[in-house]
Amino acid sequence: MSQKSTTTKKKLSSYPPLMIAPVRILRGENCLANSGKEIAQLGVRPLVVGGNQTLKTIEPFLSPVAKAEKLACQMTNYSPDCAESSLARLKEAVKQHQADVVIGVGGGKALDMAKLLAEQCNLPIVTLPTSGATCAAWTALSNVYSEAGAFQYDVTLSRCPDLLILDYGLIRTAPQRTLIAGIGDAIAKWYEASVSSGNSSATLLISAVQQARILRDILFQKSAIALKRPDSDEWRDVVDATVLLAGVIGGVGGADCRTVAAHAVHNGLTHLLEAHDVLHGEKVAYGILVQLRLEEMIQRNQLAASSRKQLLQFYSEVGLPKSLEDLGLADISLAQLRRVTAIATQPKSDIHRLPFTVSPEQLAAAMVSTLAETSTISSNL
Repeated sequence: MSQKSTTTKKKLSSYPPLMIAPVRILRGENCLANSGKEIAQLGVRPLVVGGNQTLKTIEPFLSPVAKAEKLACQMTNYSPDCAESSLARLKEAVKQHQADVVIGVGGGKALDMAKLLAEQCNLPIVTLPTSGATCAAWTALSNVYSEAGAFQYDVTLSRCPDLLILDYGLIRTAPQRTLIAGIGDAIAKWYEASVSSGNSSATLLISAVQQARILRDILFQKSAIALKRPDSDEWRDVVDATVLLAGVIGGVGGADCRTVAAHAVHNGLTHLLEAHDVLHGEKVAYGILVQLRLEEMIQRNQLAASSRKQLLQFYSEVGLPKSLEDLGLADISLAQLRRVTAIATQPKSDIHRLPFTVSPEQLAAAMVSTLAETSTISSNL
């Protein structure tokens, strides 16, 4: 073997594995009712993990499925949060129930907890989203929070879920606010992936970034109609976009096609008790505006200014937050703002995927000026 061939082989073997997609996906109106055989192929003693309200909601949907396939389901709450203490308690529940499969039911935190539990217990995982709020049902990633709901760290998992069940009838029972939040979380893929990918010429990475652009365009075109007509094709397309296509982008793009400043702002805001009732996607949507504001301020980027203006109009159409006031944080103190920015700019933060350095003071200035008309800011924060 030549020296050149050996070098090429070393380079190729250095790439991390890609966890692109769930093994199987069931998708359609009331498809949960026909999912029993699929679940039974993975296990017959499911531990069903979700929040209290979600478990009550899912019970009439899941019980007939379990009865038909003789599945011995045990419902278990993941509270108080997607935290290490909850994980320890759920591991004990797996042992006591002798579970052979985990079913995660609910929104992002419930699904993240269920995926992480299955990973650490070496069990198959079924994800059953009950809203269109995130792409957590798809991804090989779990976020871990404190018991009080403050973001701590994320965990890359060894695989995507074994089975994803996207039941439009079930999704439709969720408050519309959750889908609006999902739109905010999904549309961030373009603004973050296009930055985090840098100027890479790698084929898969280019493909993922272009998928993110397509996702943005779908949401621009169809979100307003979808929110007005939840029985329409546009509504189903938007749900597919927020739950499925958003997950594809991170799967194909891998570690170089991930979160940047928008999610860093989200992570910082989770450390404020006053922001705990704000949904994940709402924080992320606001974070996109902050990211674009940083590009305006620091790089004098007029394209970022135009993008922010376009997003502000879109947010008005669909009801996404455009400012701290819209997040219910109009009375945030300077000390609280400094706490958020310190967390969002800590050394391992995703904000450092930006092609320029951001100080806590610059971030604070951007956070309070997402509605600004110009790119010039003076701040004594």
